[in-house]
Amino acid sequence: MMKNITMGQFYPVDSLVHRLDPRMKIILAAMLIVSVFLVRGLLGYGLVLAFVYLSARLSNVPFRMLLGGLKPLRFILILTFLLNLFFNNGQTVLLHWQFITLTAEGLSTAVHYSLRLTFLVLGTSLLTLTTSPVALADGIELLFGPLKRIHFPAHELAMMMTIALRFIPTLMEETDKIMKAQMARGADFESGNLIARAKAMIPLLVPLFVSAFRRAGDLAMAMEARCYHGGENRTRLRVLRMTRNDYLALGATALLTALIVLEGLMV
Repeated sequence: MMKNITMGQFYPVDSLVHRLDPRMKIILAAMLIVSVFLVRGLLGYGLVLAFVYLSARLSNVPFRMLLGGLKPLRFILILTFLLNLFFNNGQTVLLHWQFITLTAEGLSTAVHYSLRLTFLVLGTSLLTLTTSPVALADGIELLFGPLKRIHFPAHELAMMMTIALRFIPTLMEETDKIMKAQMARGADFESGNLIARAKAMIPLLVPLFVSAFRRAGDLAMAMEARCYHGGENRTRLRVLRMTRNDYLALGATALLTALIVLEGLMV
């Protein structure tokens, strides 16, 4: 299970993307998300795919690893595709059988939203795979730093988001261990219909929640033992600075956004 969870994991290699400033990588990820929502045709999705693939190659992150992160979401992707395919009203009927009506507009919408969800996952996974949790927290805090003038808790927000991302693979690993332990005791999570499988997951949730609260308590005690008091008088070992590569990456992402906007105007 763990090898299919990319969200929240850090892939520690030396690459051009890893050396980018975390603030810039957060901005680039936000621009990519906006670009995905602006796509109107298959050409735009092709541009996004080329951009993500090139980014993965420059980051030395295996593209198979990125695609593997979609496996835990395959049920959501299939459900999104089917709901938009059969419950979208359209004028061009492609297939009509009893109460099932398939239209060209429904097929287009299903493909559109499925690809959008796919690229959102790939983009955010690439961000966490190439940015360590500490660097990600520093980047978020510095980006929200100007809001401290209006007493916005930038450091606390950055810390909470980073801890949440960091604990995603940890909880998945814990779920895998509990599931294997219960299967060794005769539990069955694979047979039966969807409702039966959902009921079989109930005994899994109780020890998982107990373990999660225990880990949260241990983390809180460790932070208190190290005299953690938020961002007050905090210094950094590594001072973040923008480089030429950061601005080149910003220009490439801005070019992608401009091409997608132009593609949307031509559709």
